[in-house]
Amino acid sequence: MATSRRLCHVRGEGAVTGPFEKLLIANRGEIACRVIKTARRLGIPTVALYSDADRRALHVAMADEALHIGPPPAAQSYIDIERVMTAVRESGADAVHPGYGFLSENPRFARALEEAGVAFIGPPVGAIEAMGDKITSKKIAAEAGVNTVPGFMGLIDSADEAAKIAGEIGYPVMIKASAGGGGKGMRVAWTAEEAREGFAASKREAAASFGDDRIFIEKFVTQPRHIEIQVLADAHGNAVYLHERECSIQRRNQKVIEEAPSPFLDEATRAAMGAQAVALAQAVGYRSAGTVEFIVDGARNFYFLEMNTRLQVEHPVTELITGIDLVEQMIRVAAGEPLPFSQADLRINGWAIESRLYAEDPYRNFLPSIGRLTRYRPPEEVSGPEKAVRNDTGVEEGGEISMFYDPMIAKLCTWAPSREAAIGAMREALDGFELEGIGHNLPFLSAVMDHPKFVAGEMTTAFIAEEWPEGFDGVTLPGNQLRRLAAVAAAIHRIAEIRRARISGRIDNHKRTLGEDFVVTAQGETFPLTLTADPFGTDVTFAGGEAVRVAGAWSPGQRLARLDVAGEPMVVQVEPRPLGFRLRTRGADLSVRVMTPRQAELAALMPQKLPPDTSKLLLCPMPGLLVSLNVAAGDNVEEGQALCTVEAMKMENILRAERRGIVTQVNAAVGESLAVDEVIMEFE
Repeated sequence: MATSRRLCHVRGEGAVTGPFEKLLIANRGEIACRVIKTARRLGIPTVALYSDADRRALHVAMADEALHIGPPPAAQSYIDIERVMTAVRESGADAVHPGYGFLSENPRFARALEEAGVAFIGPPVGAIEAMGDKITSKKIAAEAGVNTVPGFMGLIDSADEAAKIAGEIGYPVMIKASAGGGGKGMRVAWTAEEAREGFAASKREAAASFGDDRIFIEKFVTQPRHIEIQVLADAHGNAVYLHERECSIQRRNQKVIEEAPSPFLDEATRAAMGAQAVALAQAVGYRSAGTVEFIVDGARNFYFLEMNTRLQVEHPVTELITGIDLVEQMIRVAAGEPLPFSQADLRINGWAIESRLYAEDPYRNFLPSIGRLTRYRPPEEVSGPEKAVRNDTGVEEGGEISMFYDPMIAKLCTWAPSREAAIGAMREALDGFELEGIGHNLPFLSAVMDHPKFVAGEMTTAFIAEEWPEGFDGVTLPGNQLRRLAAVAAAIHRIAEIRRARISGRIDNHKRTLGEDFVVTAQGETFPLTLTADPFGTDVTFAGGEAVRVAGAWSPGQRLARLDVAGEPMVVQVEPRPLGFRLRTRGADLSVRVMTPRQAELAALMPQKLPPDTSKLLLCPMPGLLVSLNVAAGDNVEEGQALCTVEAMKMENILRAERRGIVTQVNAAVGESLAVDEVIMEFE
């Protein structure tokens, strides 16, 4: 990737001599690749770690050295401190970057490195301990003058106690793992029963993900915005904030889309939040990069949530608007160097948006998807004065998405001088992102970019739940966009048909004998139209007389069509189908048929195939491990009753009865690995 000026040091292109002899990255995937890129620019050799599942992973190929760390489960490899420390000693590395997740906020790991004389590229052990424990961090924040959310900061021992405390605080409440992060070990409860159930689930998730099952409860602020402040501090008493990131587009407490700056904050609120974030960092003797997260209500009152003592997943948007490479600054601070800039040097330049591309099926309530990436072609990365496109990823075509780790595939980022232009750049980049082989959330990300509330900057953390309460079932293109897509289908069909006709000998190069009248069907609508072509494009005339000009270079076999349609740019993914194409654009995934009038007449007479009846079956919605069964054959079940729990990609998913019934057969046992649509149980 060409180095963007927005990724470099604010005072120039940065040094090329690193402060360490060898850097080991105690992580995997996208963040390992991200750290390697900066280390390479600084001239620091890198060491990657890999489990059995990651033997052929991209981060392994990118690093200068790679060491095997153990079997696929993270508890036996990436978060096994003894195994990682053995790798550190064998590699001879004098510094370790932990990335995010895994051991990044584990004080025992940081202390082990300190005792071994190896630099930990992160904050001091004391800061990790103070801020990593959410209960302790809230007490320290309050003492430092930081606004905090009401809640119960003590430890909770049982589900009944959790329900009692939640009732005293007042529903709704947030049940959270003290050592949690990344949406793991978090549940919102609106009733006592949900509090008991959420407490048990959060406790199990926390133990599995962090080895720490402590739980606390706080008031859940309704209609909030999630806004966080990026801080940097060194060992010389300098601390700054690098403005804010808006992270309100979330699903199940997991961020999906982030942007910097926030479209909601004013300068006074930004300065107040930044000052409190810096005060908290100084109160715990912080150094390195860290993030202070706040909940902000509609009146711009803000409350401290937590401090993440590590690099955040969404750090690229801050880099894009400030021009500072946060990984580089973490490395230099760990080497004892002072920050080379002050608060007065930090300005907001333009707007940046990040879309997290996940291996999850949006049409199945965003449940995890695993498999091989049979096609992986991200949009081209560019950097210029009007637009930048950046794709931070840890995979490549042919790679496999495993059930053992986080489902994030990539972080697609765009930058532009304005928010409107950054959104436009993101729309184009998403349309041009080719991904096949697994379920993924690209259509949903595109849908968000076109949503009026997002475009207006009017969103809260309830945005997804409110706008898609029944789940995401795809994008329905509005009439004008659908007509444009119909015109595209007809124009590219003509090009493909000419090629087929020439190969078969039906026409020659001197005399065109193809018809000009066609019927396009898409999204349940029918469009009779006529084509008039010239060497530079095709004029498509609809039955009512409307004409649409389609221009641009596309050849049969190309998967992307970059066209000008009615004077506007349009990117369409093209896949040939019988009598037409599968066309994807702006989140819509349509089967489009292009027929002669006679073919359309006959097609209308064909019967429709009905889908199979699965109403009496409980199907596994995603690949995973069956960790519990709550019913047996012969049991009566009620609507909404928990039937079983399936674990996938470190998250527990409770499957519930959709209606009253009797279980006639259970086809799976606890401990079994299940495939998508595998029948777990049957009903009368």
